[in-house]
Amino acid sequence: MTTPATPSEPPVIEFRQVGLTYPGPPPVEAFRPSDLTVHKGEFITVVGPSGSGKSTFLNIAGLLDTPTTGSFLLDGIDTGRLRDTERTTLRGRRIGFVFQAFHLLPHRSARENVELAMVYSGAPRRERPQRAREALDRVGLGHRTDALPTRMSGGERQRVAIARALVARPSLLLCDEPTGNLDTGNAEAVLLLLEALNAEGITIVLITHDLAVAARGRRTVTIRDGVLSESEQARAC
Repeated sequence: MTTPATPSEPPVIEFRQVGLTYPGPPPVEAFRPSDLTVHKGEFITVVGPSGSGKSTFLNIAGLLDTPTTGSFLLDGIDTGRLRDTERTTLRGRRIGFVFQAFHLLPHRSARENVELAMVYSGAPRRERPQRAREALDRVGLGHRTDALPTRMSGGERQRVAIARALVARPSLLLCDEPTGNLDTGNAEAVLLLLEALNAEGITIVLITHDLAVAARGRRTVTIRDGVLSESEQARAC
């Protein structure tokens, strides 16, 4: 069962009228000013059609883009006040990414792929092999640490990607269409793994266009035409 956040803990994500406009001409308002609060231990799904603004939301929440309006607080830290190097360090230590396309190095073993993530989190070199093995064991791949991605199924490769995202012990697991390249069986296995991690207390934000996947979250928000809002389904729950 997910451990609820205590009143003294800041939200993992706090958007205060966060928006992003790309300069023109003409300027493009890709993400309109929005509020969003995600507390520790939540499992939030973000759903919307192609072109709705999901990628822009991902880039803002993942500290890849800087909002042009509003404030984004990550674990209570006002990210707008940070220098670029500080944002990079915060991203490496506090956010784990899981992408649709896995992004694994094909000629490096599962363990080596996971270890590489710790270069950016500042983990001591001597700790990295053991932590990588522990992360792979956590996702059920302790027996595949030396396997190459080219010798793995899509579901196994995505689990390696999840282990890589977890190894730095981040505050937030940010998943972008994590089942998009998987068949039904492997997609279900990945969703069950994410639910199990959430039950352990991991905060998860999962972005998807698939309503069936979105329904697996404990709360769902929608994005359409750059507007973020709580879904009717979520409000009714």
